[in-house]
Amino acid sequence: MRVSVGLRSIVGVGAQREDPRSRSFPVLLSPYQRYNLFIMPDAFIPKRPVVMAYPKMPEAFTEVEAMALFLKEMGIDAPLGWIYDEDLRKRVRAGEFDLLIIAGGDGSILRAGHLCAPSRVPILGVNLGRIGFLLQLERNDWREYFKKMFNGEAWIENRMMLRAEHIRAGDPMGEWHALNEVVVARGQMLRPVRLTALVDGRELFSYVADGLIAATPTGSTAYALAAGGPILPPELRNILLVPIAPHLSVDRAVVLAEGSTVSIIPKSENAVLSVDGQTPVGLMEDDRIDVRAADINAQFVRFGDPGYFYRNLTAHMNENSLGMPR
Repeated sequence: MRVSVGLRSIVGVGAQREDPRSRSFPVLLSPYQRYNLFIMPDAFIPKRPVVMAYPKMPEAFTEVEAMALFLKEMGIDAPLGWIYDEDLRKRVRAGEFDLLIIAGGDGSILRAGHLCAPSRVPILGVNLGRIGFLLQLERNDWREYFKKMFNGEAWIENRMMLRAEHIRAGDPMGEWHALNEVVVARGQMLRPVRLTALVDGRELFSYVADGLIAATPTGSTAYALAAGGPILPPELRNILLVPIAPHLSVDRAVVLAEGSTVSIIPKSENAVLSVDGQTPVGLMEDDRIDVRAADINAQFVRFGDPGYFYRNLTAHMNENSLGMPR
């Protein structure tokens, strides 16, 4: 078997030698396959980091002060502050920094992703929470990995984001980006909502349910997982549709083809829209929520081989099932 990678061809072990006149076709490789073929992503060494803390975790600021001091001892000056510090946020949006280090839980990563994606600033998360699917480092090992990063042992992973647009009677009402999911669900009324989902303009399913989740592969380990959806590898760019508590209607998740647009239309009055767990927006019957892949990505700093996702997934799932505190 021959795999064309760039200008090189790799012949599989045990494969018979092919006729040189035979055609070879390029094959798209996942990050894990690239690692197995000894093709690693380019090294990432930041020059202008900023260190931020999540205010819902008061202990986080003590941790980022220690990080800023550690970086200073390495000869790197890094401003520090809360993730909602407007002055620092303006500087991030302006592209003044080439790395945002955030201490907190998965919620802090979502806020950092929304802030950093438009200006293509990579994120390095330090976990102070419990599960931390999106966070690369732990409280007790960030010093070791900071040294590795500045030694050229880190790389950048791109994660798909969603763009959601709220349309009412043909008029745009709002637009959002999501790293995890876009959810159309029942509001405070304790009864299911009726929803219709269209894919590229054609009706897919009608639902009677508590709601419908349109998730990224990143979001497949969040609300979508709790609702019974499958876990998707982070390098994919597919939208995952998962119904929430369906009642006598379709109860299976659907993975849409890459490049698809899904439109979610409430057919009852008691529906709301929530993007990455933010404050819900009230919807009217026959409003339309168009969800597609965004033209921006969230970028994360990673260490080691790109197969880290599966090892971390196993560790987090086992740990969570045992109810062990972090």
